[in-house]
Amino acid sequence: MTSTVTIKVHVARTPHGCKRLVEGVAPPKIAPTPGTLPRVARLMALAIKLDGMIRSGVYANYDEIAQLGHVTTARVSQIMALANLAPGIQEELMFLPRTTAGRDPVTEPKMRHICKEIDWKSQRKLWADFRARYLDSRVMTT
Repeated sequence: MTSTVTIKVHVARTPHGCKRLVEGVAPPKIAPTPGTLPRVARLMALAIKLDGMIRSGVYANYDEIAQLGHVTTARVSQIMALANLAPGIQEELMFLPRTTAGRDPVTEPKMRHICKEIDWKSQRKLWADFRARYLDSRVMTT
């Protein structure tokens, strides 16, 4: 006598990218969010991450990071300047809406004059002016 057992399986990837069979129905695929994450948001996250690594001693200085990243020390300094922004501005940069058409309205070079300001109160004023000029004219949807 022959018996047949039927189970549903799907192929899943492990955290390291290996494929394996998993019992059960595959989870529904989530459609990707339209648009791209603004580059300045990614650079802000990088600046925060690298700042923490320097503070914890993983990297000694910007020169070491520049060599590992195959960029100049000047470029690392430009990116790391974002870490000097007021926390509220950093948060807004991290959660900028995705760019669905055209260029990103906020770029790192446009932010440099704000990063140079030491006083957070002055930074917030400059950021408010910047937002009025570059962001508030666009429809901000997330």
